[in-house]
Amino acid sequence: MRNRVEQMAQLAESRGLDALALMPGPNLFYSTGLSFFISERPVVALCPVDAPPALVVPEFEASKATSAGFEVFTYTDEEGYALVFHEACATLELAEARLGVEALRMRLLEARILQRYAPGVELIPADDLFAELRMVKSDAELEAMRHAVAVAERAFQLWLPQLHIGMSEREAAARLIAALLSNGAAALAFNPIVCGGPNGAMPHAHPGERPFQLGDWVVVDWGAVVDGYVSDLTRMVVFGEPSAPLVDVHEIVVRANAAGRAAAAPGVAAQDVDAAARAIITAAGYGAQFTHRTGHGLGLEAHEPPYIVSGNTLTLVPGMTFTVEPGIYLEGTGGVRIEDNVVVTPHGAETLTTLPRSPFVIMPD
Repeated sequence: MRNRVEQMAQLAESRGLDALALMPGPNLFYSTGLSFFISERPVVALCPVDAPPALVVPEFEASKATSAGFEVFTYTDEEGYALVFHEACATLELAEARLGVEALRMRLLEARILQRYAPGVELIPADDLFAELRMVKSDAELEAMRHAVAVAERAFQLWLPQLHIGMSEREAAARLIAALLSNGAAALAFNPIVCGGPNGAMPHAHPGERPFQLGDWVVVDWGAVVDGYVSDLTRMVVFGEPSAPLVDVHEIVVRANAAGRAAAAPGVAAQDVDAAARAIITAAGYGAQFTHRTGHGLGLEAHEPPYIVSGNTLTLVPGMTFTVEPGIYLEGTGGVRIEDNVVVTPHGAETLTTLPRSPFVIMPD
């Protein structure tokens, strides 16, 4: 962890920053191993490029920070946090500093505190710096992700026999959550999507009270967290014999998924993976019904760089991990999405997910 803090400081200095401010979340966990909740009690790690890191934290959380080698500034609920933030900012000489912050995570609360107690500080988005550090996974990180995939796939297979016509989307999602948590997931990568029939035409639909019906195609999007790292899969469940028009759409999406995975390799631009998958769907006449990017990075977060989307010219390198998840969505009918997790290797890409891509058919009793 000390090496990661040093790497982070070196990158910050190379970009003309004087320090970094980290919120509770994946970047703080990645660089320090520390986990905190975001709440009404602000927690901020302050990492100068030329001095040891410090942490402002409630007093009852101090033992976490001291074990990580941080200088710790603590406050109690009775005292409040104003004085200790003033002390930390003065000690670290943050007045007039160029301070890199997590634009996607820092709240107005913490931003205002820093601006008040470090007069003249300039808050500069540094999300790309953290992405540069985290995009290429180590062997240990990849092992955690393989485990997260295995846990998610095992839970799915144990869950399938519980499904039946008449069960609501919400109940099915609850049973999938239970299967994940009781079979090795430390947490959910996100709340699962289990949406059938016309609801499947909404890529990010929420499970509701609609009961499964004969003929439904159900989009199932789920994932597990293991050792802090996530998996993210999508497969199709069908109640009864698969039928048109989605049986044909499914075949197109499977081919698009395969094309996207085949295109991933070192030296390839992220947008080229998107283009390979999208070309299959467009050629089949469904380009307008593929309404989202082909994929997103995976790691400590379910959505992180690299993003597999047109316009992203980032060159893929070994160790980058992301999803390939083309989809076609027909309003009023339903949708089909097939999502796999891949890692770029020195000679191409490896698909971490192993479940079949054919529909999982639930026949009525």
